Amino acid sequence: MKKPIFYVFALALLFAVSCSDQHNSISKDEVVRAVEGLNDALVHPEKEKLEKITSANLTYGHSSGILENQNEFIDALINGPFDFLSIDTSQDQITTYGDTAIARHIMTAKGANNGEPVDVNIGIMLVFQKKDGQLFLLARQAYKL
Repeated sequence: MKKPIFYVFALALLFAVSCSDQHNSISKDEVVRAVEGLNDALVHPEKEKLEKITSANLTYGHSSGILENQNEFIDALINGPFDFLSIDTSQDQITTYGDTAIARHIMTAKGANNGEPVDVNIGIMLVFQKKDGQLFLLARQAYKL
């Protein structure tokens, strides 16, 4: 009599894990929207928006070699000398692995550094993680082309 109860419990557990995995699996469309949202937040930085789309464990790497955590990244974007005016991406590649995704692209941007015009052309790798149904930027690394 104990075997049927065990099987019912095992099936319920497998179903719960399966539903949980589906809830946190990432589609490529979600990643595209997350990249677009990040780029919009870079051009129009707001602390609340940036906190909402980035992980508290964020590591944000610049092509210069500077590495920032979430607070440093947000502070530099809002209060620092560099302002993004526009961002475009090309050569987009997205790979998903369950609740994690890697997005790579070339970023072409217009900006201002201390008020002086700057053109940016760098490679970007982004790592997103899905938690509780939402994507968060976990890591970013830029590199010189």
